[in-house]
Amino acid sequence: AATAPRIPPTRLALHHFDVNYSLQLKDLWPSVRASLLCEQKYGALLNNFSPVDHVTQELELLNATDFVSEAPKKALRSQRGAAAEEAGRGESRSQEGSGEGRTAMQAETMTQAEMSPPLRPSISSNIKCYTFPRGDITRFRPARPDALGLLDYYLMDAASLLPVLALNVQPDDFVLDLCAAPGGKTLALLQTGICGHLAANDVSISRTKRLYQILHSYVPKVIRETVSVTSCDGRDWGQLQGSTFHKVLVDVPCTTDRHSVMEEENNIFHRRRTKERQMLPMLQLQLLMAGILATKPGGEVVYSTCSLSPLQNEYVIE
Repeated sequence: AATAPRIPPTRLALHHFDVNYSLQLKDLWPSVRASLLCEQKYGALLNNFSPVDHVTQELELLNATDFVSEAPKKALRSQRGAAAEEAGRGESRSQEGSGEGRTAMQAETMTQAEMSPPLRPSISSNIKCYTFPRGDITRFRPARPDALGLLDYYLMDAASLLPVLALNVQPDDFVLDLCAAPGGKTLALLQTGICGHLAANDVSISRTKRLYQILHSYVPKVIRETVSVTSCDGRDWGQLQGSTFHKVLVDVPCTTDRHSVMEEENNIFHRRRTKERQMLPMLQLQLLMAGILATKPGGEVVYSTCSLSPLQNEYVIE
């Protein structure tokens, strides 16, 4: 009997996204689709445990910028622009008003914009991640070891830092990274230098080994020994250590959209993983609930994915 032709999981993924995301994103989908299919651009997360001054100079000479420190400035400029535009509309609606009144109104609007910072005070000043400008496809050189053998930066998708920044870790916070492997977010949390205690967990033993490797390559032994690394099922964490942490990061397994359209290996759209993919929202909900149960009263939980799917994002939260 003839067998059905094998359709690569990357094609299955792209077809799935075309059907679903085109309805969700409408006119935006073609540009988002093109982005998913483009070569991935990385950011360079500077390692504060290694001397970084010369690395900073090197990257800036290449026209890379620290997007973490630049983001509030860009947001403030955008905020001021919006305020000025609103003031202009108000001025056109009040042509009969005095010039002095219009100037005062515009000044008041601009002052309000300046007094409303786009980002709350956070750990961002301790985390530095350099990226090249839009359209610049320059690649970062491989990381280099310092005199102690610690690598100078970690290459990662810069967007992966956003959940860490959103977690807003404060001095002496007990922090849990519930689905930590391969370790980029755990490393970023350590760069803050202010965690009172950090627990990094991942159910996959093989992925946890990768986490250990990253910690060994970037973090001094005295700091590594303060990190609790485990390989438990994250869904059980609320029962294991309930109401323990000030901040919990729940970066759940997901369809990992870019990987799904670009890589055949370990692709969740492989036909043999259909049931696993269909069960993702339930797994994600269970992990989120465990993260909430692990959080102290008044603590904060950040839930994140690498997917555009509402089923894996908004619907899980709701």
